[in-house]
Amino acid sequence: MTAQNSNDEGVVLEIEIPEDVEVGVDNNVVNVRGRKGELKRKIPEFIKIDKKDKKIYLSINSKKRREKAILGTMRGHIANMIKGVSRGIEYKLRILYTHFPVSVKVSGNNLMIENFMGERYPRRARILEGVDVEINGNEIILSGIDKEKVSQTAANIEQATRIKNKDPRIFQDGIYIVEKDGKRIV
Repeated sequence: MTAQNSNDEGVVLEIEIPEDVEVGVDNNVVNVRGRKGELKRKIPEFIKIDKKDKKIYLSINSKKRREKAILGTMRGHIANMIKGVSRGIEYKLRILYTHFPVSVKVSGNNLMIENFMGERYPRRARILEGVDVEINGNEIILSGIDKEKVSQTAANIEQATRIKNKDPRIFQDGIYIVEKDGKRIV
């Protein structure tokens, strides 16, 4: 998907654009449009963006380590935007409990986690805008086009069920990420 060329002036990275995705570059703002939706991202001023044929070229004119790192990060962000608008991003979480049955429901832009560890009041996890939540038994499926929002929502849910001051080897109750965009992690 990407290639790197290094010359005397700096570094050039390229990203291939799939057939079903349109990419527009205007004043260091990258606009990616696909069949699932549209995303925009501002790119730092020191990065030069060119679009030729079905490729985007990102380049810098220096060899500073920090600027090369930011260049690689921006390449990753644009690649994630292309993947999101073309086929979407999906995370799966699993609800684990031993004694107290946990119930989960969506209320507005919050996920309400009830009866966690027998607690009287529900715990709340914030659902970011643009993320769809589907609950199937003990599995929560998060989907959307923006990878950052989907993954942050998954982290919010996982952190809401963190148990403090207890041994995590014994108290394994919680909601855990088990699959990130098709890749099983547990």
